[in-house]
Amino acid sequence: MNAYANPDNFPHNAAFSVKGLIRHYPLPPRIPESHTRWVYVSGNNVAVSGNKNPGIYSSLAPAPEFLAGTATEYLGERGDMAYYAAELPLGVPLPDDRTLSGVRELWGCIPDEDLAVAAYAVRMIDTAKASRFCGRCGTLTEPVLTERAWQCPACRRIYYPRISPAIIVLIKNGDRVLLARSSRFPEGMYSVIAGFVEPGETLEEALCREVKEEVGIAVRNIRYFASEPWPFPDSLMIGFTADYAGGEIRIDNNEIAAADWFSRDNLPQLPAKMSISRALIDQWIHGRSP
Repeated sequence: MNAYANPDNFPHNAAFSVKGLIRHYPLPPRIPESHTRWVYVSGNNVAVSGNKNPGIYSSLAPAPEFLAGTATEYLGERGDMAYYAAELPLGVPLPDDRTLSGVRELWGCIPDEDLAVAAYAVRMIDTAKASRFCGRCGTLTEPVLTERAWQCPACRRIYYPRISPAIIVLIKNGDRVLLARSSRFPEGMYSVIAGFVEPGETLEEALCREVKEEVGIAVRNIRYFASEPWPFPDSLMIGFTADYAGGEIRIDNNEIAAADWFSRDNLPQLPAKMSISRALIDQWIHGRSP
């Protein structure tokens, strides 16, 4: 067990973690309207107040006619407040003269716990819409009141929110690390290697496969670092560090456009600090390797 096995010792704050937001089952009894907070969702965006201190919450429950035919989701409770998400109907003016913002763009503008709720609201509204009909028989599904799920009343199949596990790894070679550039990145930006876990793989097997496929090298001494929910759209990033074990860098020219070894005094443009990829790099820069 390494030093980061205790969540309180993690070397970064997971910006999209809804820690402390608890959903009670069955759904809680009706509580005073003054103790509810609503997040309005439109696609991948949330409605944000337009003042100097932006906020994502509305304290007033939407009118029934406002929500006709749209999705609403109870998100959970923190302290004595209950949180809900509501989908904005197409063509309806935003409430309270708000504007729409993507969740990423809110990082650094609102508290991390609110950023996490905004991301959670977007994900739960999208999941509720995607789970509305049974994928096996086409029947309209029903919410399950004892857990976050939807069930088909005809064939009894249960649908849970989708979570896609992905590994992300910082590879060390002496006093250098391997950083790679995806063609999707902004010009000049590099990051660490990442990829989705396939059925039948352990996390370690997925890590070795992704590294081999994307940059052609082998690794050893795989060590757990930390994890982070990454809601773009539904990833759970599981972070590791590893040591170089051999081979020459050979990029796949598909997901990876460039890759190289970098020292601390010769780093390229790095990802934003809200990401676990940057946390992995920062802990190496400051010599805090697990």
